[in-house]
Parts: sequence; C-alpha cells; structure tokens
Amino acid sequence: MNTKRYFGTDGIRGKVGAEPVTAEFMLRLGWAAGKVFSMQGRGRILIGKDTRISGYMFESALEAGLASAGMDVLLLGPMPTPAIAYLTRTFNANAGIVISASHNPYYDNGVKFFSGEGKKLDDEIENAIEAELGSTMQMVESKRIGKVSRVDDAAGRYIEFCKSSFPSNHNLKGRKIVVDCAHGATYHIAPSVFRELGAEVIEVGVEPDGFNINQDVGSTCPGVMVQKVRQEKADFGIAFDGDGDRVVMVDHAGEVVDGDELLLIIAIGRKQSGRLDGGVVGTLMSNFGLEKALQDEKIPFARTNVGDRYVLSELQKRNWEIGGESSGHIICLDLSSTGDGIISALQVIAAMENSGKNLHELKKMMQKYPQRMINVNCRQGTSIESLQSVDAAVKHAQERLDGTGRVLLRPSGTEPVIRVMVEGEDHELVEELAKDLADIVAQAAG
Repeated sequence: MNTKRYFGTDGIRGKVGAEPVTAEFMLRLGWAAGKVFSMQGRGRILIGKDTRISGYMFESALEAGLASAGMDVLLLGPMPTPAIAYLTRTFNANAGIVISASHNPYYDNGVKFFSGEGKKLDDEIENAIEAELGSTMQMVESKRIGKVSRVDDAAGRYIEFCKSSFPSNHNLKGRKIVVDCAHGATYHIAPSVFRELGAEVIEVGVEPDGFNINQDVGSTCPGVMVQKVRQEKADFGIAFDGDGDRVVMVDHAGEVVDGDELLLIIAIGRKQSGRLDGGVVGTLMSNFGLEKALQDEKIPFARTNVGDRYVLSELQKRNWEIGGESSGHIICLDLSSTGDGIISALQVIAAMENSGKNLHELKKMMQKYPQRMINVNCRQGTSIESLQSVDAAVKHAQERLDGTGRVLLRPSGTEPVIRVMVEGEDHELVEELAKDLADIVAQAAG
C-alpha cells in the first residue's frame, strides 16, 4: 500500500489548481528534487511535457525550483513520456521529469520522474523528496545556481531512435496509415517516424491548442480513427494517448485491436523470428483469451497487479522482455525502459512484415472472451478478505465456468467500490454469474 503523501503509483497527479497540482507546489517540488539529486554532486535534470495548457506554467515552476537548488536543467518541450526516459539516459542526466496527466482531460496534470537509467524512481528517492518538501526552501548561493538551456534537437534524436527499433531489412513503402496523436505529445513525432520509414501518413489529432488533448481522439476514443481508416481505405490505423506511452490500432476492416491483442501479435512475431526471450507478463485484467492463445503457442504467461509499475517489476524479476496491459501500455524492455506507444506499434508492424499477414489476420490469433465487470459500492477500506460469505459464491461461479474462464474480485485503489469481474466463453453465463456475484458482494459489504 502506498503510504506517501504526494507520490502515487504513477507520480503526482490531480486537478490543476487543487493541491498538490499548483504552481507553488511545483516550485517546492523542483527545489526538493534538486536538493536530493544534488547530493550526488552538481548534475542535470531534463524536463519534458505534453501539450496541455498548464504544462508551460509547471515547467517554469519546476525549472526555477531545480535551478535554485543548484541543478542544471535541460528543457525538451512537448515530448512523449518514453522519449523523456530515453533522452534522460542518452544525456547521462541525474533524472528526467515528465509533466503530463497521460490520457486524462486537459484540466488534470501531474508530474512523474525517471531515474538516470530511464526507469521509475526507487521508493527511497521518492521518500527523500517528500521529506525535503517539508523543509523551508533555501536557495543556493548565486554562483551555484543551476543553468537552464533548451534542447533544440530533442524531437529529431527520438525520431531516429524509434526508427532504429524497426528491422533494417523492412520499410513501409506502399503502406497507407492513419496516425492519431490525440492532440498530445506525439503530434510532431509519430507522423514523422512512419513517414520517414516510407509510409503514406494520414494525420489525426495533430493540432494541439492546450485544451483539446485526448478530446474525442486518441487511444481512449478510437472512433475517429476507425472512421478515417475506412474512409481513406488505409491499411491500418495507430492511435496514441496524450503522452504517447499507450497505443491501440485499427485494422483495414475498421476493427479495433487492443493492448492484449497487440501484445500477443508482438510475442508470437518474436517467437517465430527467434527473438522471444522468456514469456509475457500481463495483469489481472488481461483477457483470458490472451492467456489461452499464449498457452497454445507454449509461451509462458504471468499476471500481476494492474499498473505498468507492476508489469515492469515482474519483467525484471523474471528476466523477460515483453509485457503490457489491455489499455495499450506495452513494454518492450529490450528496446525501451518504459512503455512506448510508437516503439510498440513498430513491433506490431514488424510482425506483420515478417509473417506476410495483415493486421486483421493477426488479430484472429486471439479469441477474446466475453468479460463483465460490475462496481459494487462499499465502505472505504473494505477488504475482500473480510467478506467471508463471498468465498462460497466465488467457488460456485468458478465451478460453473469449469476451467473456461475466471472470477476476479478486487477493491478499487481510487474509489470506495469492489470490482466484480467474470470472464468466460459463454456470454450469457458470464452476465448471469457477474450479476449474481455482485448481488452477494453488495449484501456482504452493506
């Protein structure tokens, strides 16, 4: 359980103007982080952001705080989250800071940190930053104030890195692709990557105005992309979220291909080309169809808690390379230290090129199981373990599924509800079991 006051499982996030997502707090956060990292000696910290209006304000506040603590600052401008992780490594920086609220609307924002290795910060460092946040800000003497400069070629560096992840014996000539950037951080990056690899690119969501990030476009709203793929008779479409670490795709028939299906395509593609090292990590919410398809291919599969932090931790523990979530947050650890939408899309396309099959054909390798989730209201802090009367109902549901599905009960980490999820081959049975189980959980938690 997270016991920190400010840092959650994915940094600090909230509504702009509400503590801690204020300019004053970001100034103090920059100073606190600068003080912690300056213990390693004078160094540099990178700052990148997505396209929401508040990003410029928070960039200035963080920059001032870091410089006042004696840290040099490199400003990257609007950049995808995985690009900041990559550039943090290549610049040998002490840390990288991302100003983004990912797939949330423009009125939310947040901050997360990458270590010098482009990975999420250890708890020890986050705790140290939180401890400094309780101290009185004291600026270093004038001769030790940090210098601030802008990295003018940040986009070009990252574009070349993305292209280098695609097999050199393939290109995208003759391909027509719809690329939806959600009016977010990939708007000036992703179209160039696919275009420079030879594709004809139809752009969607590349006109950010500070307020329209993720609005009716991107990976969380693929409807526009579906329509555009059909209208343009494109080979496929690719949609990213606001900060570029998630991706979903659409095949030529206009069918959405989600993160579970993309993960399977990447894994089988790598196995067929002899490049799959180990197995695949999914989450508790990964569709049972993914697990079964991997099992049929004799590819090991492991589940972990929901969240890319847990997927990454499990990959490192098992020394595997591929993992992800149905939302489209996919990690290819041999190529990137974090989830990367562009890199993941290129791995899917590489699997298409190597197999000679289109996305629609590859999508059929996985038979999605019907899934029903019901949120049951409960008292804050209610644990599943305390609902002893539910055990028998869960066992009964599992018996009726007879090995062709699963039951999952888990408390929400953000609201006072218990999520009841049933998955199986038979849609009607899944609906029946989910409703019955939700009723029993409601009675027990009432």
